[in-house]
Amino acid sequence: MRTIDSISPLTQLCGIIGNPVEHSMSPAMHNRAFDVLGLDYVYVAFRVNEGDVKAALDGMRVLHNFRGLSVTIPHKTAVIEYLDDISEVDAAIGSINTIINNNGKLRGLGSDGPGARQALIEGGIPLGQRSVSIIGTGGASRAIAFDLVHNAGISRLRLCGILKTELETLAANVSDTTSIPVEAVLIDEISLARALQTTDVLINASPVGMHPKMDDTPVPESMLHPDMGVMDIVYNPLETKLLKAAQALGCRTVSGLEMFVNQAVMQFESWTGQTAPKNEMRQTVLNRLTNR
Repeated sequence: MRTIDSISPLTQLCGIIGNPVEHSMSPAMHNRAFDVLGLDYVYVAFRVNEGDVKAALDGMRVLHNFRGLSVTIPHKTAVIEYLDDISEVDAAIGSINTIINNNGKLRGLGSDGPGARQALIEGGIPLGQRSVSIIGTGGASRAIAFDLVHNAGISRLRLCGILKTELETLAANVSDTTSIPVEAVLIDEISLARALQTTDVLINASPVGMHPKMDDTPVPESMLHPDMGVMDIVYNPLETKLLKAAQALGCRTVSGLEMFVNQAVMQFESWTGQTAPKNEMRQTVLNRLTNR
């Protein structure tokens, strides 16, 4: 573990911006990874208000040893207009969670979508020619939806949400880029139950069930079925009410911890050019969650 005395003017700075960020596990995870590889990097959390995103990125540009940022709620969409470079795919998604500073030029990329897909694959949930339903319409939902229709070979996508305009916009945005059927499901008890009857893979990409509201669930237990694969991107708690209900039915499940670690691995490697110590990163987060 590095000491304060080891931080110098040459130390590379990385961090996370969001509001709130006090709960973030990212500093502990990334700093552990830097220590494992002996890299002269440090990672800290910055609370940034919604109106101050541009100012935060302007500051990043002029601090030459400010190497990278993670971006979390509510800034994943707002940061895009202040970047110098972003891929066509991420621009279409309209949401990114990673910024790399190359001598004052800021490049954005999204690791949420690939991280979620990798977590599903590693969790033994098949995606090819499967019908997928995603709960939520925020930045993570957008990233996962675009990644799955373009990179996972799924047969159908249902986007389920409670905000009509946001839901329809997301469905239209995804549909415009693919020939795969994309359906917008405005959630009520009847419409959600109907959609889940023919769902092979269910992903909760909303914050419902997150600490401290751990008794909440986005999907009643009665709407789940044993043949369904279920992933919840919430990782605090490790086992949400949704995952517990799915496990009780015999569903194959994936915790949000796996997506969180996978997306962080991509961030780490984009900043450092080094292979991330994934096992140590995962264990660091797991220790934090289980020792609370």
